[in-house]
Amino acid sequence: MTSTIKVDNIQNQCGANIINESSNTITIGASGDTVTLASGASQSGFGRSGSVNWQTTKKTANFTATSGEGYFCDTNGGAFTLTLPSSPSAGDIVALKDYSGTFATNNLTIGRGGSNLDGSAADSVRIIDNESLTLVYVDSTKGWIPVEEGTGFIGEQFVEATGGNAIVTCGDFKVHVFTGPGTFNVTKVGNGDQAKVDYVVIAGGGGGGSGCSGGGAGAGGYRESYTSGVSGSYTASPLASGTSLTICAQGYPITVGAGGGGAPSGADNDGTKGSDSVFSSITSGGGGFGGGGSCNSPGGPGGSGGGGGHGSGSGGSGNQPPVSPAQGKDGAPANSPNKSGPGDSAGGGGGAGAAATSNASAPVQGGPGTTTQMVTATYGVSTPTPARGFASGGGGATRDRGDGATPNQAGPNPNTAPNGGLQGGGGGGGFGPYPTPHANASGDDGAANTGGGGGGASRNTPSGYGEGGAGGSGIVMIRYKFQ
Repeated sequence: MTSTIKVDNIQNQCGANIINESSNTITIGASGDTVTLASGASQSGFGRSGSVNWQTTKKTANFTATSGEGYFCDTNGGAFTLTLPSSPSAGDIVALKDYSGTFATNNLTIGRGGSNLDGSAADSVRIIDNESLTLVYVDSTKGWIPVEEGTGFIGEQFVEATGGNAIVTCGDFKVHVFTGPGTFNVTKVGNGDQAKVDYVVIAGGGGGGSGCSGGGAGAGGYRESYTSGVSGSYTASPLASGTSLTICAQGYPITVGAGGGGAPSGADNDGTKGSDSVFSSITSGGGGFGGGGSCNSPGGPGGSGGGGGHGSGSGGSGNQPPVSPAQGKDGAPANSPNKSGPGDSAGGGGGAGAAATSNASAPVQGGPGTTTQMVTATYGVSTPTPARGFASGGGGATRDRGDGATPNQAGPNPNTAPNGGLQGGGGGGGFGPYPTPHANASGDDGAANTGGGGGGASRNTPSGYGEGGAGGSGIVMIRYKFQ
């Protein structure tokens, strides 16, 4: 048989309540006491054990969580941050739920509050719609660890994306290559560096000038980022910024700038400026045009500046619009001490690597470009040499002997030929009439998808005037870790 004890209070020898009943409330222990279960014992119905007290008032703005509570987070009106407790103890627990199914559109950021998130010293960006997640603080090494998940995981996630004219896999990394306009569609991002991408954004090169000696055009603007944590190990351009671009799950329209048109044949015509290339907040300016010959026409400004035309045409300024690191260099002025013979040279276009230089006794070569190993096949550095280069300036035309440069390499004689910039992309200057007429007075085109500037054209008596070389189109490349 069983026995029954009926009391309202149980007290210790000092008279303090151990168990007290008041109305329908039963209190175990007194203020300051610790209630402990014996080893091997279990409990049920006494509050949370891997569960939380859910707060029914939804959260819509930045707040700091309290251990033992769960939150309905509504990001429909905009992204915000849930910050975890700053001084957690082992066993502390916090839970969350996507209230409106909008985490992918407006992300919820889990601020770590000074502790690690599953061993990572980085905040977590939640990008999965309708996600639910429970976190328990374990220790200073692992910090907060997920124990119950609906969708998603607070540990290492990676970027998932589509889009581009080609997607190249390099080990654990992918590179999306846009040779024309399109959309970089991001469907998932991770935490920390796994929510970032690196990029190469190159604008279209400018078109070369025409006339007696047309100026070479400037290269399209060259902008690059590189962080090893985002993109692994490869050789970036010396111009690369160390600030990668943070992304979220959305579509990013891509603009690939067209090359500027070369100047039509005639006595004095300027080329056309190249078009900008754009990825998110990164814009590279189109290359400056080459000035027309015979009227001292200046070269145009751009990512790199164009060269001045015959006579005393000034070079166009580079790095337009201004950014740091500089996206391009200045074009060179014309240098014509002898307007009827050798040395009568237009200015070369600037390149990403260096400005074009002026020379009183030889044709002016376009400024050199640069190289990157972001993509090692097809679009980047290849073997054998010469390496594929980007953003070289076009060579200025001359009335001296000379021929146009071959894209992607130096011309046959840099001391006499109006070459495009070294390391590719730049157009070479046109043939001149001195001392005897030649068959071709047109400038060379910049190579497609390099942002190279077009070469200047020259007069070819008695055949007339040549056409300035067209600028090469730009390119956009985006690299990230996917596994």
